[in-house]
Amino acid sequence: MLINLHVKNLALIKEVDVDFSNGLIVLTGETGAGKSLLLGSVNIALGNKVSKDIIRNGEDFALVELTFLTKKEQADFIRNMDIFVDDDNIITVSRKITESRSVSKINGETVNVKTLKTIMEMLIDIHGQHDHQSLLYPAKHLEILDKFAKDKIEDKLADLKELNNNYKKLKQKLDEYSMDEAQRAREIEFAKFEVDEIEQADLKENEDVDLETTYKKMAGAKDVAVELSSIYQLISYENENGVGSQINRAISLINSVKSDDEKITQFKECLYDIDSMCKDLDSDIVDYTESLEFDSNYINEIENRLNTINHLKIKYGNSIEKILEYQNEKQNYLDELINYEEEINNIKSEIDSIYLDMEKISLDISEERKKAALVLQEQVTKSLIDLNFMAVNFEISIERSNTITDNGFDNVNFMISTNPGEPVRPLNKVASGGELSRIMLAIKSILASEDEIDTLIFDEIDTGISGKTATMVAEKMANISRHHQVICISHLSQIAAMADNHYLIEKKLENNSTITNIKKLSGDESIEELVRINGDGTVSEAAISHAKEMKEMAERTKSYLI
Repeated sequence: MLINLHVKNLALIKEVDVDFSNGLIVLTGETGAGKSLLLGSVNIALGNKVSKDIIRNGEDFALVELTFLTKKEQADFIRNMDIFVDDDNIITVSRKITESRSVSKINGETVNVKTLKTIMEMLIDIHGQHDHQSLLYPAKHLEILDKFAKDKIEDKLADLKELNNNYKKLKQKLDEYSMDEAQRAREIEFAKFEVDEIEQADLKENEDVDLETTYKKMAGAKDVAVELSSIYQLISYENENGVGSQINRAISLINSVKSDDEKITQFKECLYDIDSMCKDLDSDIVDYTESLEFDSNYINEIENRLNTINHLKIKYGNSIEKILEYQNEKQNYLDELINYEEEINNIKSEIDSIYLDMEKISLDISEERKKAALVLQEQVTKSLIDLNFMAVNFEISIERSNTITDNGFDNVNFMISTNPGEPVRPLNKVASGGELSRIMLAIKSILASEDEIDTLIFDEIDTGISGKTATMVAEKMANISRHHQVICISHLSQIAAMADNHYLIEKKLENNSTITNIKKLSGDESIEELVRINGDGTVSEAAISHAKEMKEMAERTKSYLI
């Protein structure tokens, strides 16, 4: 059940925060006050497309928040989608719209539109001003019947959909196999070339990773060896210009000096130390260089192998795993081409088998639909009588088509006669706009008892009716509200009088800016609004008395509802 609606910066709405209870909730107001805008805000929260123009002028964003008290089953379903729901089973759905994007959240967690719609379809059902027009299309009739028969056919429809997907894939595969001998020969040649190319490479799992690791290590060793070789040449005793050779000359020169000077002795010792260090370094460089593992030929082999692998990656996949998968797929395709006739016959046989299964399931679905149709047409007829269809005859026609779809092979058509003695005819050939509204209400009232949706919203479903019919529509909506929360946007006093909670939507000027506001009416305020709806704006004792009488009659009527 919807317990709170919070809207901010949406068109004419600056900020509205409304609490709702159960029962029949009616929203009224002058034409242009923003009744449909409020409903539009709910549609936004449901994940429907929205224009950025909806943001109130001068503001950076628009926000819609709906808070629901859910049933345990609904809360558990949402929890299973990894969305947090507290122990009170309360969820808050929000959608924030900016110039650049919109963000949807459920209990503070960002969700995509698909998830949002999945959850919202379970919590709320909206019937807009023109939704009854969908009854003009037989596809809607099938949808309604299937919703009514959901428990009996849901699993069968899921199985049929899976079979039909497989059927379509096989038909496509058969079409792809339709080729002449020349084309088949070319396909075989090309497929064999690709398979052989991969096969000859003899790829090993993770081979590329191992080779790249080895290559980097050996290439690094090679670079080090080259640099150390240069250093060795600079300090070598074998190189005439090396540091070692220069030290030897220096020692020879110092030894030729004939002097007992202590400093000369120190210089000699220092040169001897340098000579020793240089020889040690020279030897260490040679030893370390010889210990480095690198082989130029082996490096070249690695480079060539990596080039081969990378070439295959470009053609067949970005990893060895993908390349081998491609090889397997191509080998299967090659086998199929080689065994062309056998494969064709196998596919045809499989297609025939699946089609027989589809036909059997479609037949089962059709039988269940026919059973459900008898019950539904009886309930709709009764509900239409409650809505002032005096001599109505409502039937559901089910005929078999020549094709099988995800929905089976049934064509469903709602048929009606509203005059005694006249045969039933297709709904779209007979019913007026006002009649379609009542028929849709009748159907909604029946389906509401079949599903778990708590909140039903009707936007001016009372269009085109008045008088006794309006009263009967009001009674029907009140009856639905005994077991569901019903929110109705209406312009009829008969429906407003029946409200358990009455809200006024009004437009006013504030700081040179037009805003739409909503407020819950007290008993006296509700009477005043009924007077406005009934008359020309003149408030008289007679008008007030009439409004009070309407309210009292509505309360008496509701007391008899189950």
